[in-house]
Amino acid sequence: MPAGYLGGMESDEDRHDRTDHEIELLAERLWAWSREPADDPAPGLGQLAAAGFDVTGRTAVYGAGRPCVALLLPSDRLREFGHNLVAAAVLGAALATAATLESGSVVVTDRPADEIDAVLTFQPGVHTWAAAPLAARTELRVTVHGNSGPAPEDTTDAVASLVQVFTAIAALRARLPAGATVQGIVTHGEESTDVVPDFAEARFGLRAPDSEALGRVVTEVTAAAEGAAMATGTKANVERFGPIHARFQDNPVLSGHFARQLAACGIHASPSGAAAVPGRAEVGDLSVRMPTIHPSVALHDPVRAVGSRAFAEATGSPRARTVLLATASALARTASDLLAHPALVRQAWDNFADRARRGG
Repeated sequence: MPAGYLGGMESDEDRHDRTDHEIELLAERLWAWSREPADDPAPGLGQLAAAGFDVTGRTAVYGAGRPCVALLLPSDRLREFGHNLVAAAVLGAALATAATLESGSVVVTDRPADEIDAVLTFQPGVHTWAAAPLAARTELRVTVHGNSGPAPEDTTDAVASLVQVFTAIAALRARLPAGATVQGIVTHGEESTDVVPDFAEARFGLRAPDSEALGRVVTEVTAAAEGAAMATGTKANVERFGPIHARFQDNPVLSGHFARQLAACGIHASPSGAAAVPGRAEVGDLSVRMPTIHPSVALHDPVRAVGSRAFAEATGSPRARTVLLATASALARTASDLLAHPALVRQAWDNFADRARRGG
């Protein structure tokens, strides 16, 4: 039982005060964790073990049974996406939640199991939204095979053909479904300008508002790549690179509750926009399995795009520290409320089931 607990039913206000106090005590440590080198994916897991968590790999559990709330760790700590702040906030929220835990369990992990009742996380961004949209997404790998023949007439340049693939895909963007995007990168060309490349490779990230629209984008991109290669005398192979990730399904019971706690911590969310934001693809997959939140909390003005060097630098700013501590407190408040009120968990699951019946 946490120190200072007097027994009986604790009010939400008192419990929130205690979680906020825990975050205040942890403030310097959390900020230091957010500045740790990016090759340490989850600084502070040892601190969870010292606080009584059962730590195995990248999963830490405190308490037992249901309700069970998961605080979602990112799989990396890339500053250009603000994942260093997410990791520190999640660890701080876990410690604060454990300090007020009376029943149920809290899990810190990057891969929640099916017995979880709610998944809580957030994404630093350029807007503060209670529910930040995440598109359905997948990646395609396009490999182009040319021919380094002995004579010029027998030669087909795979890299030049890949350039035409990019041109063809750029041309089809105007007829893609509304809200769909395609972004490509070259992953292999050649090592020397003295050799005509006979192999080139690229990856394309595809996003769409839903799985059906994503399927149409896959078909369009595949046809464009194969057609461009054929027109240049080369051959293109198109294959999916990784899984198809689901569109994020917000749980308004949870996201509304989190937004109220975030406001109490000094940051107010505005109505969510329609445009998809950068975020972790696995969050969309989790949201179709269990109640999940994915709010966005503004870290920088909109001209500093998530994923940029400027955004990475912003994760060390005074605003970033404010976001880290406020979000850690809001996550802890939300987690502790779910653990204290099984009726709130039931409301979240009822909303989840109703949305599933209506097909999202």
